Amino acid sequence: MTPASEQLSLLSTDEPAHRPATDAVRLLLFNAQHASPDRSRRQAAWVAGQEGADITVFTEVSSTQGGDALVAALTERGYATVIAPQPSARDYRTVIACRTADAQPVQSPVTVTPHRAPTARVAVGGHDLGALGLYVPSRGPKEQRNVAKRAFQEAVTESLPRLLAAFPDMPVVVAGDLNVIERGHQPPHKVFGEWEYAFYDSFQAAGLTDAFRHIHPDQVAHSWFGRSGNGFRFDHIFVSAPHAERVLACDYHLEACEAGLTDHAVMTLLLGLPSTPGEPSSARSTRAC
Repeated sequence: MTPASEQLSLLSTDEPAHRPATDAVRLLLFNAQHASPDRSRRQAAWVAGQEGADITVFTEVSSTQGGDALVAALTERGYATVIAPQPSARDYRTVIACRTADAQPVQSPVTVTPHRAPTARVAVGGHDLGALGLYVPSRGPKEQRNVAKRAFQEAVTESLPRLLAAFPDMPVVVAGDLNVIERGHQPPHKVFGEWEYAFYDSFQAAGLTDAFRHIHPDQVAHSWFGRSGNGFRFDHIFVSAPHAERVLACDYHLEACEAGLTDHAVMTLLLGLPSTPGEPSSARSTRAC
């Protein structure tokens, strides 16, 4: 049985603002920026109002009152399943919220700080998919520079083949704030080391496709801006390679950032599904204009 701290399901909720789609996976990635309880409730209200937020991955969620307020507010706003692992010590965590009750947590394949890497099996329109949310630690204080970040990245890299094996013949989506950028990023940032670029590369090596790059191979995009004004594409969504041709849209949006709800751009994914549950899920889909 899943502990109550890890999943809230089928509690008394409001009617959801939007019904979950049955012909596509609609996922939204949102950095909660360790919000206060009040801002967490406003974040939940904003997300619940987005049609494309059937599955929402929240990163940088606090393990204290702000995070608890977010989980409660999502449930109240009609999210039937909220997977919110609680760390044993104070740390940030990742939360996966689903409008459907036909979703369940599965054991995270990431063995280091797994509360930053919750995993779920979700049914959409008669099709199952696997979802992994990730929040990679930042570089950390000077005396522990990159220790937690490197350990978590190594654990994720090692876990990716197991993740794909756990969801055979079905779409797998990995979404999160990786705190790394891709090779060839514009503008370039010399602060990143080879080990950080190698972490980004490990997703493709494991059999996952960068959904944004699949749709926008040459577009310069940023999801976070530093104090100097330089942009970084830290937030990423990956899809299992056999299903990459079903990616209909993947984009960054600034509305929540402009409203003061977060300091990151929100990222969205629209992944088409076969029209018939028995149809092979690797069949090619026509991309929407």
